[in-house]
Amino acid sequence: MAVFDDTQPWETKLLMFPHQIKWQNGLPVPDKAEAQRIEVDQDEPLRRQCLHFLECIHDGEQPLTDGYEGLQVLKILNASQRSLDLSGRKLSLEDSVPVAAAESNVDLMLRCGGKTESQEYFAHPTAVIDDKTRISRGTKIWHFAHVISGSSIGENCTVGQNVVIGPDVTIGDGCKIQNNVSVFKGVTLEDHVFCGPSMVFTNVFNPRAEIRKMDQVRRTLVKKGATIGANATVICGATLGRYCFIGAGCVVNRTIPDHALVVGNPARRIGWVCECAERLPDDLQCVECGKQYKRDEEGLARF
Repeated sequence: MAVFDDTQPWETKLLMFPHQIKWQNGLPVPDKAEAQRIEVDQDEPLRRQCLHFLECIHDGEQPLTDGYEGLQVLKILNASQRSLDLSGRKLSLEDSVPVAAAESNVDLMLRCGGKTESQEYFAHPTAVIDDKTRISRGTKIWHFAHVISGSSIGENCTVGQNVVIGPDVTIGDGCKIQNNVSVFKGVTLEDHVFCGPSMVFTNVFNPRAEIRKMDQVRRTLVKKGATIGANATVICGATLGRYCFIGAGCVVNRTIPDHALVVGNPARRIGWVCECAERLPDDLQCVECGKQYKRDEEGLARF
């Protein structure tokens, strides 16, 4: 085992431990050994790296570490994980990981590091990102999510596990879409919308399995800052106002005013909420952040 500790003095930064594993009664037992110092010429690592980069450009040489080596490392990691999943079965690199899986991991590395706007987001290798999608920087897309063609996702969004987005859906900046949510065609989320786990959007009012009705899609608009609680259902054709708060399990079948707090089936207003999500008292001044509101035709508005 090699250990590099940059906080140590130069002569002890890199140590080699020639440990061994011995088997006793069918169990692995570690036989620990004393550390051995590895001599390394004292120099500035970043300077050495930059000089090597320039030398490779000048001389046309292959760098010490490159994309191919990174791919080999990913293959080893994939083989290790798959071997664990198969109860320790021995696997070769060739049969342990499909080429597509390795390529998806390389694509993941590119998207994490990012060289263009479309690559500056994170997507888990199990996520499916169709062609003709737009995903902005800082967005994270997690396990088994699917972004369908024609959809656009803004900056710094979080898309949870098993989420389906699209086709032709627009999502603003800073949205959080929790696990098991489907944002179907006809739904638009403005900035900073929160969709709780397993909440449901519909897009056809009276569907039938044997009759195609996608030409009858009703539009649903969720305005800036709205929160939709876990397991809530939003019937298509509704507009959810700015910073409204939809309680868990609520069924929304009509337009919700700005800052309204609604619960039940069907949804009914039981109060008002601040931008900071605290319930407002009768004088409509938030006791948490001090913001003052007044009634208007859209619901509430800031003074």
